[in-house]
Amino acid sequence: MTKDEPATMTCPLAKTSAVTDRSGAASASIRGVAPTPAEADLDAFIRARDFPCVGAKAALVRGALTMKTLGSLLSNDDDMALWLALSKFSEALDPKAAVVQSFAVSFPDTPALSEIAFERALWARINGLHYIDTQMGQGWSKDTDADPQSNNFSLSVAGQSFFVIGLHPGASRPARRFDHACLVFNSNAQFASLRQDGRYDQMKSIIRERDKALAGSINPMLRDFGIGSEAAQYSGRRVGEEWACPFFKRPPVNLPLDPDAALIEELVEAAE
Repeated sequence: MTKDEPATMTCPLAKTSAVTDRSGAASASIRGVAPTPAEADLDAFIRARDFPCVGAKAALVRGALTMKTLGSLLSNDDDMALWLALSKFSEALDPKAAVVQSFAVSFPDTPALSEIAFERALWARINGLHYIDTQMGQGWSKDTDADPQSNNFSLSVAGQSFFVIGLHPGASRPARRFDHACLVFNSNAQFASLRQDGRYDQMKSIIRERDKALAGSINPMLRDFGIGSEAAQYSGRRVGEEWACPFFKRPPVNLPLDPDAALIEELVEAAE
């Protein structure tokens, strides 16, 4: 998908699950169905003793990690399904919750990709989500910038700003090296709340020490909030100052900001 050629969209909706079981096995989803194999794999990946992100571990065991399984990261077929799931997640999000709430979407049909290819696919999906935002008449989140070169940039989907973490088999950092492609969306509004009460810095220090123990060094791409654009961190690939973010901002079209179910269905049918 290029700036001038927006992707078409179809909507084969997939199941979404929130993992709450503390026993070590993936639990049943909030929709009453068993987690997919990809979701069970992610559950085990996060529960592994040496996995460094304590925030993700806490979210998993306390039922604050919502999971979804789609198809391939290389395809735009599921962009609408992902947008709808993120919108639903955003509506239920509590920025002041004691535990970080995260949304993780797995793409088990994605072939093995190099770090560069994965980065391109990640940004293709981000551009696809943004394109849907514009079709829904949704403006950018007011608490972040749309310019990916800005120190205050953050991805906006359905009015909520997110920090995105990409996982895939070809990642050079072990904390990002997962059996299949996966994108994790964390709310920046919740991070802001954690920064205000001091929990963010404490959690950040613990994660960085654990990541250093796992990889032998601190991730060189890590930046403190407000220092450099977070966009460079999304894919996990090490990039230099010359890196140009492949994100293309579009203005919203003249549609309601809160489209009802009938309008969504109409848009989906028109895109198929």
